[in-house]
Order: sequence, then C-alpha cells, then structure tokens
Amino acid sequence: MGLIDSLKQAFSKPYKTISVAQAKELLGSGATLIDVRSAQEWRTGRAPQAKHVPLDRLQTSTAGIQKARPVIALCASGVRSASAARLLAAKGYDAYSVRGGMAAWRQAGEPVR
Repeated sequence: MGLIDSLKQAFSKPYKTISVAQAKELLGSGATLIDVRSAQEWRTGRAPQAKHVPLDRLQTSTAGIQKARPVIALCASGVRSASAARLLAAKGYDAYSVRGGMAAWRQAGEPVR
C-alpha cells in the first residue's frame, strides 16, 4: 500500500454522514434511529421513532442496539451524532450520522413529539 492509500485509510470516516431524507429512507428499510442528546434535550422534542441513548452512555454500552441493522445517530446539530457514529462503526455497526441533527430534522418538516 502506498503512502497516499495509507493516509486515505487513516483519515477516512468509518461512518457515513447523511441528510434527513436519506435517514428517512434508511428508517423505512428497517434502520434504528438513536438520539444521543442529553435527557433535557430529549424532553424538548424528538423524532417519534428514536431510541434515547445519550452519547456518554453509548461510550460504555451499546444499550441493546442490534448490529444486524444500520444505526442512524441524531443529536442537536450533527457533532455528537458524528462521534456516536464513529464509535458505533468502530464496534462493527453500519453507522450513520444525520447532517444538521434535530435542527435539520425540524427544518425538513419531519414529525417531532
């Protein structure tokens, strides 16, 4: 492997960043949606199908998240969900992060409860 290939591999993301529309498609085909925000943020509104798994808890336990399905992480803006997706991918999950987080979710007109 050449230097360029080694650098690409070292700096490549082990997960994918996706739009709200792409997340909805994946959810339609059986993916799991996890919300990695704090409990206080969770109470302010969440995607109806999301499972609450705060990022700090995800660092110690995958909380029964099935490896057989893709996992989509969602936070407020996309920063913590990227960390969650990276963590999940390192544990062997097919992981995704929603670009723009709940702000993008709401802006796209998706349901919030």
